[in-house]
Amino acid sequence: MKTIGHFINGEVFIEGNCQQDVYNPSNGTVSKKVDIASKKTVEEAIAIAQAAYPEWRNTPPIKRARIMFKFKTLLEEHADTICKMIGEEHGKIIHDAAGELQRGIENVEYACSAPDLLKGEHSKNVGPNIDAWSEFQPLGVVAGITPFNFPAMVPLWMFPMALVCGNCFILKPSERTPSSTLYIAQLLQEAGLPNGVMTVINGNKEAVDTILHDDRVKAVSFVGSTPIAEYIYNTAAANGKRCQALGGAKNHAIVMPDADIDNAVNQLVGAAFGSSGERCMALSVAVAVGDLAADALISKMKEAMKTLKVGAFSDASNDFGPVITKEHQQKVIGYINSAEQQGAEIVVDGRELKVTDHEAGFFIGGTLIDKVTPEMLSYKAEIFGPVLQVIRVDSMQQAMALIDDHEYGNGTCIFTRDGEAARYFSDNIQVGMVGINVPLPVPVAYHSFGGWKRSLFGDLHAYGPDAVRFYTKRKTVTQRWPSAGVREGAEFSMPTMK
Repeated sequence: MKTIGHFINGEVFIEGNCQQDVYNPSNGTVSKKVDIASKKTVEEAIAIAQAAYPEWRNTPPIKRARIMFKFKTLLEEHADTICKMIGEEHGKIIHDAAGELQRGIENVEYACSAPDLLKGEHSKNVGPNIDAWSEFQPLGVVAGITPFNFPAMVPLWMFPMALVCGNCFILKPSERTPSSTLYIAQLLQEAGLPNGVMTVINGNKEAVDTILHDDRVKAVSFVGSTPIAEYIYNTAAANGKRCQALGGAKNHAIVMPDADIDNAVNQLVGAAFGSSGERCMALSVAVAVGDLAADALISKMKEAMKTLKVGAFSDASNDFGPVITKEHQQKVIGYINSAEQQGAEIVVDGRELKVTDHEAGFFIGGTLIDKVTPEMLSYKAEIFGPVLQVIRVDSMQQAMALIDDHEYGNGTCIFTRDGEAARYFSDNIQVGMVGINVPLPVPVAYHSFGGWKRSLFGDLHAYGPDAVRFYTKRKTVTQRWPSAGVREGAEFSMPTMK
């Protein structure tokens, strides 16, 4: 059985002491093994990155950008291979994997503008014959810890910008979906990246803790669940590291009485059930304002869900596939059970779905639950499955209060034809990413991604302009060249422009 290794110093390396099963969630079988790195291997990889850093730091930004241009081309040329790897290990349908990869490639495109992003600022004659400028200098060795649900896109949020800023990067991907990440790192090497600048380490908590406690690692970026995000952030901060840790979400969509219900339903079906709901931006709660809007929404959602097609990743006609593991499948079903037990109404039930020829796969059908209340466990938790819950409220103010009161503040949207209501919503809602008739308001690559409240730990968002700030430290230089033969007396007052 094939074993997925690590990418260290430009080569694939298999330690062989500890391995873990990698499943194909479409059929429930073990498809390969992944090598789990020991503390010693992680430390050696960090040392190699540290040794590669000085030369890479001094490589002109335009040369770093040219590698990214070539890397982008290779990603596009090998897109089918990458998407197949994602589908085999995550279960994501091929068209969904292609969308994930394209979103990642857009971040590579943004990184190609490194010479402009890193040029700093300059001011001439801030004082008599005194010039000042600021520049962005790399941090050194930095790391990223990424989740199973976007094995291509989320790493591409991180390392392209880190690398073009002059850092060396240690990537610890999810051990559940390791193949595409390793393959992408090999493509980056093929694009011309020097040995040691990019490292991929497959591992468990020991590998993560080694990264968090090693003084040579200067910054850590993380995407995953909130409890782990909080642990990553606190541990990194305690060890003097810069950290951004993106956590969980509970994304709400307000459906106003004046909304185009047909359009809202079409948008909600994809946003709630796409990728089996295993997205941090999945819309998992529809907040219907007024019973008329709620009844219309439920009726049309029920009808639309009749055509949902669930199955294996290789069939592009499927809408979504399985969840990641058997354990997660049972966890999602448990949340549906709890909603029913607490008095909610299961309108469309996906708990008993069986896919022909894939009966052992980790499938859950699209599930619609009405009459959910904020006290229910299923509402409070991030279900991370193909489940849409509907809450009924009497006013927009009640809907916004519901969203603001939730511990997560990642994404939200409103469906309405009322521009005044939309503007009030976007100005006042306590959520980091907002959509107006847009159900998945994921920022494009030249903006930055991040939520509020317990959806983000740290001061800077992911990718885009914030990535330059996160992966560099500002240095400001003030310079004067005195005229020959001129000697100035001592100045004891605070220097000012005179």
